[in-house]
Amino acid sequence: MNIGDIVPDLLGQDAEGREVKLSDFPGKKVILYFYPKDNTSGCTAEACSMRDNLPALEHEGYQVIGVSVDSADSHKKFAAKNELTFPLIADTDHRLVEQMGVWGEKSMYGRKYMGTFRTTFIIGPDHKIEKIYLPKQIKTKTHATQILDSVGK
Repeated sequence: MNIGDIVPDLLGQDAEGREVKLSDFPGKKVILYFYPKDNTSGCTAEACSMRDNLPALEHEGYQVIGVSVDSADSHKKFAAKNELTFPLIADTDHRLVEQMGVWGEKSMYGRKYMGTFRTTFIIGPDHKIEKIYLPKQIKTKTHATQILDSVGK
């Protein structure tokens, strides 16, 4: 997906099994952020950055939605442990990560494997992608601040 592309309305199911749709948040911009794995240091830092800055993000008209391929049960524990109040989509069938182009071959310590590329999409109320943060651009500990700093730019 690229800037200007339209994101389909149905995103997936959250940790509670409820469908999450862009149309559930009329008039809001959606921060749809993809992360590799619950309870890892970088992913926890990123989620906590979103949590700690949620009032400011909401004030600017944003709705935060996190996505990983972890199970709903894993998301429930992750959200409870870190006091996350925004939806986490359990994309266990990889439908959304593949649709958004953030699933692919990764490498760590010389080992190759398939995984999610840490990527954030800012989606306008018209469901069009307005901005994309690529893996090398995202600073996990301050990602929400990165987004807030770019408001209006």
